[in-house]
Amino acid sequence: MNRRELLQAGLTGSLAVAAGAAVPATLRAEPDSTVPRVAPFELEEATIAQLQAEMSAGKRSARSLVEAYLARIDALDGSLKSVIEVNPDALAAAASLDAERNSTGPRGPLHGVPVLIKDNIATADRMATTAGSLALVGAKAPRDSFVAERLRAAGAVIIGKTNLSEWANFRSSKASSGWSGRGGQCHNPYALDRSPCGSSSGTGAAVAANLATVGVGTETDGSIVCPSGASSLVGIKPTVGLVSRSGIVPISHTQDTAGPMARTVADAAALLNVLVGADPADGATAASRGKVAADYTSFLDANGLKGARIGVARAKFFGYSPETDELAEEAIKDLRRLGAVIVDPADIPHAGDFDDAEFEVLLYEFKANLNAYLAEWAPGAGVRTLADVIAFNEKDRDREMTYFRQDTMEKAQKKGPLTDKAYLKALKRCRELSRAKGLDAVMSGHRLDAIVAPTGSPPWTIDLIDGDHFLGASSTPAAVAGYPSITVPAGYVFGLPVGLTFIGGPWSEGMLIRLAYSFEQATKHRRPPRLLPTAELSVK
Repeated sequence: MNRRELLQAGLTGSLAVAAGAAVPATLRAEPDSTVPRVAPFELEEATIAQLQAEMSAGKRSARSLVEAYLARIDALDGSLKSVIEVNPDALAAAASLDAERNSTGPRGPLHGVPVLIKDNIATADRMATTAGSLALVGAKAPRDSFVAERLRAAGAVIIGKTNLSEWANFRSSKASSGWSGRGGQCHNPYALDRSPCGSSSGTGAAVAANLATVGVGTETDGSIVCPSGASSLVGIKPTVGLVSRSGIVPISHTQDTAGPMARTVADAAALLNVLVGADPADGATAASRGKVAADYTSFLDANGLKGARIGVARAKFFGYSPETDELAEEAIKDLRRLGAVIVDPADIPHAGDFDDAEFEVLLYEFKANLNAYLAEWAPGAGVRTLADVIAFNEKDRDREMTYFRQDTMEKAQKKGPLTDKAYLKALKRCRELSRAKGLDAVMSGHRLDAIVAPTGSPPWTIDLIDGDHFLGASSTPAAVAGYPSITVPAGYVFGLPVGLTFIGGPWSEGMLIRLAYSFEQATKHRRPPRLLPTAELSVK
């Protein structure tokens, strides 16, 4: 299996127009997709700090913020299909938080802030948790996931669940990023005929289009950083174990993680503060004890690149898109101008050598982990095992397999237990080649603080028949190693966003935030989307 096939198998987990404008063919596949008139929005690009200051000054309330964002969702999301469900209790929760602020003060920076979370993150409320699949409609989580619990404890208002690549893009090798049986095809807010990338596509599109202040995505390989790069966002893929996975519909216990998706590094850091923490229900988080920063916003240093040693990973991560390469070269010049010591090249040994082994590991782990999740977190669901899900899809193929099938799930179902020699051999290969003989080797050999590479190509046109037209990305080494990465906007190609990824060693989120913030503050590449029907091919 080559790299394109591997990522297509599910690991890239990817305004105003005149009334009556022609709708691209890819949108016609979704009958209710329309190109909206976009009115000015008073909260456009609003940050956590700005909203918190206005609430503290009495200029806004949490309820008024929720009302504004829900109205924005109602106005725009018929076109984007980024929000799969709004929280019917959001306004009541906001009003309660306003009363609490007035009586005892705010709980912290996220008090009253509207947040969207991916529809594979369980909530014990009136919202469903389906991973985009019709097979889980009607199932109710017995309790909040750790992530939802932490958000509520911090005073955040969960205003809805976001659409995603169904089952986090681990169903078919021909899947279209952002499509789910429950939510339909999510669209990129920068050009509606372009992919939002997966699988946290809905979170990426929604936050980019200012449908919430910040959002939470999940990643196995690329599913936070790819949609963030494709929608000109900041996305943090944490070290595996920094954020608990309990209550999140799984693929892999060795690679899965949740993480922040935001319009600024500062907001991503503030959200990360809330998400981290040890959880007895997720043994991987035990390793984070003593390694969690007291406050990730303390790393927001505009001069953070001065003296930092940054390696450029060229082999495997440049060359697939000339336009992407041009933006990456400009970014490297900016890093040098801002005082970084550039080591170029600093290629990652064995990049690409463990793609087959990674896919083998994920097939085994998906079957074991999904069966365990369904038994604990989906009481009342009509499916109890992966085999049941496969059977459901076959029975309801008119809705679930309208465009593509489920060959990845079928491959996973054929795998044996996690004691199989084939699984253990593949897992050993992944760990050795991605860590000691991969990222650890290049970072220690060059004494690097981080490695940079383009996050991925400009978003491709949506193809519901043949799936994603994936060219390349840099997510796999950090994903397989379980190490952190962060993407920040690096510019645009014909109006389509491209990101720059910083990759670090384990538990180096603070360093990556410092470097990314310095780059962001000096370049200020992000601009809000206009929900154009197609890319601006006449303007490069």
